[in-house]
Amino acid sequence: MKIFVWAFIAVILLFFACGSSKKSSKADTVSGATVTKSITEIPDIKPDNMTTKAIIFLYSFHHGNTRKIANAIAPEINAPILNVNEINIDSIDFSKLEGYELIGFGSGINSDKHYQLLLDFAESLPTVTQKKAFIFSTSGIYNEKQMEINHKTLRNILQNKGFVIVGEFGCPGYNTNSFLKHFGGMNKGRPNAEDLKNAVEFAKKLVSEK
Repeated sequence: MKIFVWAFIAVILLFFACGSSKKSSKADTVSGATVTKSITEIPDIKPDNMTTKAIIFLYSFHHGNTRKIANAIAPEINAPILNVNEINIDSIDFSKLEGYELIGFGSGINSDKHYQLLLDFAESLPTVTQKKAFIFSTSGIYNEKQMEINHKTLRNILQNKGFVIVGEFGCPGYNTNSFLKHFGGMNKGRPNAEDLKNAVEFAKKLVSEK
């Protein structure tokens, strides 16, 4: 009887641990994707050398899961990556976004939504008119239905700001939060080569439909 009870408790804990993430102070470790150098301010648009006027706003830490996806997408749309945790929102020049045609937003998922730092950044953006945006994420539990739920908060913020969401991407990410670290974590090795390939295809579609 005791074995049954402990097994039941373990299943319940696993369910809740997979649906949320616990913050970690560990730095990103990136592998399996072409690394795109990050920046700390919005660069000026130079039409003569930018075939796609795009930029990506990213918050990724712990295992760097979402950074791997950003690094797969960025070269395909010729987009710099700006880490929202490395900028001062009060001093950033948001007027430079006027020249961009496509803006990406991505982070891991915490309690069925993007991390609060990215949500706060999105809330700080000025109102725009029909500017195209895309959303991406990695999460402990992933399927199309769950992605719709996970992206809802950020999607609503961006749409209320005037953005038009032209694409959304998600995939599983390596998770060692809570007691999972004692069992090697879940989704080990994710995002994998197939996930990165899918991210590249997603990016190509964004450009082809521009």
